[in-house]
Amino acid sequence: MPLTRPAILLFGLNLLDALLTIIWVRSGVATESNQLMASLLDIGNAPFLIVKVAIGAVAAVVIMRWGSRPIARYGLAVALAVYIGLMGIHLFTGLSAFGYIANDLARGASEPVIGFFSAAVAYLPTLF
Repeated sequence: MPLTRPAILLFGLNLLDALLTIIWVRSGVATESNQLMASLLDIGNAPFLIVKVAIGAVAAVVIMRWGSRPIARYGLAVALAVYIGLMGIHLFTGLSAFGYIANDLARGASEPVIGFFSAAVAYLPTLF
C-alpha cells in the first residue's frame, strides 16, 4: 500500500508547525524548545523555515520511497502521532494567546500530551 497520502499529511503538519511556531515566537507567546531550531529562528524566519521544510521534505520522500518496509510504517505512525500532539499544543497556545483559556492551563496542557504520546509510543509496536 503506497504511503503517499500519509507522507503528504506529515509534510503538511510539519509546514503548519513551522508557520505556527514562527507566529507564536515572533508575537512573544511562546519560545522554541528545540535549541537548534531556536538558533535558526534567531538568525531569521527564512533559515528556520527552509531547514524545517527541508527536513519535512526529506522525511516525506524517504517514507514514500521505502514505504513498503515495516520500519517506515512505524516511523510514519510515530511521526504523525507526534505532529498531531504538537497541533494540540499549538491549539492550546493559540487559545491562551487570544485569552480564551488561562496561561497556566496552556502551559500544563503539554504535560498530559507528552505523557499520552509516551504511552502511545510504547504501545505502538503491538499494533503492527
